[in-house]
Amino acid sequence: MSVNSKYQSPLTSRYASEEMAYNFSNDKRFSTWRKLWLNLAQAEKQLGLPDITDAMLEEMRENLTNIDYELVAEEEKRRRHDVMAHVHAFGVVCPQAAPIIHLGATSCFVTDNADLIILRDGLDILCRKLAVVVDSLTRFAVQYKDLPTLGFTHFQPAQLTTVGKRAALWVQELVWDLRNLVRCREDLRFRGVKGTTGTQASFMALFNNDFEKVDQLDQLVTQLSGFDKAYAVTGQTYLRKVDADILNPLASFGATAHKIATDIRLLANLKEIEEPFEKNQIGSSAMAYKRNPMRCERICSLARHLMTLATNALNTASVQWLERTLDDSANRRISLPEAFLTADIVMSVMQNVFDGLVVYPKVIARRIHQELPFMATENVIMAMVKKGGDRQVCHEHIRVLSHQSAHQVKAEGGENDLLDRIRNEPYFAPIHAELDQLVEPSTFIGAAPVQVVRFVENEVKPALEPFAEAIQAKQSVQLQV
Repeated sequence: MSVNSKYQSPLTSRYASEEMAYNFSNDKRFSTWRKLWLNLAQAEKQLGLPDITDAMLEEMRENLTNIDYELVAEEEKRRRHDVMAHVHAFGVVCPQAAPIIHLGATSCFVTDNADLIILRDGLDILCRKLAVVVDSLTRFAVQYKDLPTLGFTHFQPAQLTTVGKRAALWVQELVWDLRNLVRCREDLRFRGVKGTTGTQASFMALFNNDFEKVDQLDQLVTQLSGFDKAYAVTGQTYLRKVDADILNPLASFGATAHKIATDIRLLANLKEIEEPFEKNQIGSSAMAYKRNPMRCERICSLARHLMTLATNALNTASVQWLERTLDDSANRRISLPEAFLTADIVMSVMQNVFDGLVVYPKVIARRIHQELPFMATENVIMAMVKKGGDRQVCHEHIRVLSHQSAHQVKAEGGENDLLDRIRNEPYFAPIHAELDQLVEPSTFIGAAPVQVVRFVENEVKPALEPFAEAIQAKQSVQLQV
């Protein structure tokens, strides 16, 4: 049967980075199992078990990636047990070491510890990628910190902000997501050497009830596997709440990504900001003029999937009976890789979008011109009062002219001509010379530019500092259609 005759996940066949796809591959998983068996044997030898020799360890070390998948499949079909199939296959290529492979361990020694290694490495990948995304969007925010734009509340015209200040709101959520992932990574521990129900009974038997040696074994294997600490207590598995603590911040990032991509889609409709659009890209097979925001639509589509996966981890954690039950396994095989692969893809698309965002200042200025005269009426009234005018009389003049202009916009489909009406009204002659200054957009943006600068200096730069090397090594993202 050919590859194309079988279902393939689009996460790996179409979208995900090679780095993340490899992290959840069979090669990574099962070579990690073998490395764990080597670490266990090495630690057991170091602590005095006499049946383990240097030759056995070297044999295991030389065959970490020499995996006969056909043999594994045959053994698993016969034994109905994936771990024991791999124990057998490892023993075939390591005949000297075969008697001591998996010595004292339960299946979860390799399955759970390998999962934790893969999750750790996945978090490292995501933290680096998200830092690059934050850096890219931050540069955009700083570049446009002074450009006035119409703000929206309820997607209705509100006071002005700046393009950069709006982007800073997006950056802030991403910085929080980075913080959450870093915390998650720092909290992650190793399951360690805990035995079948977490009591270390088999290892106590191996070491003649010498708990100090068993504890040392736990610490040694933990360190050999690249962790500083192991969980102090476990059942047969590490507690599945750990999975929830990982998938929840990933889902939260999904919500951030969806919100940002949706904002850009709305702005694209307004023709103020657009995602990159390649020279030969086709927006529609029928409507040649279209420039669909397909990248941001992809972000939203995948982010929705990412957000739903957190409930899998919560539901699984809630039904783990006593020391463990196996109804977690099939679910986790799907939900954990998919969460990381999906987050990885979303970050890649976001970087591609942020690196190529296109801003149309003239369209933005035109929209400001359509709305700002109404917002500036209070400034006009105050200017008239300073010239000796009566506020109530001025207010009535402005009210009448505003309604006339609103009718012109809404009923006639014309432009906002309130400023022209004010210029043609003799009552406002004392401030005609000041009128352009009174409606200068830059005077309506408050402290937005300063807020962006301070936010970047005080919040963003410290958050990105640990990832300076990853940001420096940044490469452009080329998306598959």
